[in-house]
Amino acid sequence: MNQYQKLIDNLTKLNLHNMAASIANYRQQVNDSQISFSEALLELTDKEIAYQQQESLKRRIKRARFPIIKQLNEFNYQFQPSINQQQIAEFATMSFLDNQENIIFIGSPGIGKTHLSIGLGIEACRQGVRTLFINCHELILRLKAAHEKQHLERVMRRYERYDLLIIDELGYLPITADEAKLLFQLINGRYERKSTIITTNVPLSSWGTILQSTATAEAILDRLVYHSHVIKIKGKSYRLASVNS
Repeated sequence: MNQYQKLIDNLTKLNLHNMAASIANYRQQVNDSQISFSEALLELTDKEIAYQQQESLKRRIKRARFPIIKQLNEFNYQFQPSINQQQIAEFATMSFLDNQENIIFIGSPGIGKTHLSIGLGIEACRQGVRTLFINCHELILRLKAAHEKQHLERVMRRYERYDLLIIDELGYLPITADEAKLLFQLINGRYERKSTIITTNVPLSSWGTILQSTATAEAILDRLVYHSHVIKIKGKSYRLASVNS
């Protein structure tokens, strides 16, 4: 193995795959005196850093389990004028995480609640925030299964550790009183420690009905709404608009 081949091998062992793939081109430029060794090395390392950051972001997004990738800059604010674009931009800075604040998006189906929550989740991943997106029904099923297998405490701790937990579609499917108590335990465990984003089609005043327990609903809302941003979206459904167009 000659020196060049050994260099490629070393870069591969160091997981510097982008440098290994690009070095041949820069080697030729240095040999032809088109670029200095220092310039070549700087460009190679800059590209490797950018590559690793991008790969790290991809891993964080994958672990967050978004059902689809939606960016905030793709959101049509003109279609939904009730949404304060500047407020969403402020949320995207993740400043609400510093104070363990929550965000609740309320509105009819198809108006962009999930898009906004995913977009904020993507921004959180971009800033290195440990994030998880989960449908409310799936979350409750997982908590019930953990409770039945006597693993609830361990599973709760896992969900409580996420810096940003996004619970989508609360209220779309029935929730029993016992399931509501499990949801309360999770919200209580994150209270004033971590931030949560919730999307729902049900006004806060009706949560007692969907949770089949006024007391549990009040306890959940007491912890959620404190230090919370409640965003009520009034507008047309994107999906219905696309069907009618």
